[in-house]
Amino acid sequence: MKYNSFEEMPLWQKAMDLAVRIFKLTENLPKKEDYGLTSQIRGSSLSVSGNIAEGFGRRHTKDKLNFYYNARASLFETKSHLIYGNRVGYFVKTELEDCLNLISDIGKEINSLIAVLQKKP
Repeated sequence: MKYNSFEEMPLWQKAMDLAVRIFKLTENLPKKEDYGLTSQIRGSSLSVSGNIAEGFGRRHTKDKLNFYYNARASLFETKSHLIYGNRVGYFVKTELEDCLNLISDIGKEINSLIAVLQKKP
């Protein structure tokens, strides 16, 4: 499907939803985490949608792929931070599961997009 802007992409929309959820999830983390987990997880989650948008704006397939790979890497980084936050007792299990399910959906869609682009000549 052709989109006129990255905002129309369901993948970007889900990635932005993830960043917003992560922001809300981390609002009540301890102050001591402001320059640790809070900034790390917010940055990595926001990087997912940012890289998708940047990939959309690239003309050449190879350039697009690089940004989609970066989006996928940031998604995995976000997942790792969530798991850590859960293990140290910062996140409620239901909040964590909601985010992990969204991460799984986004990951599948990024992988599908990458697979389609890899098949292009």
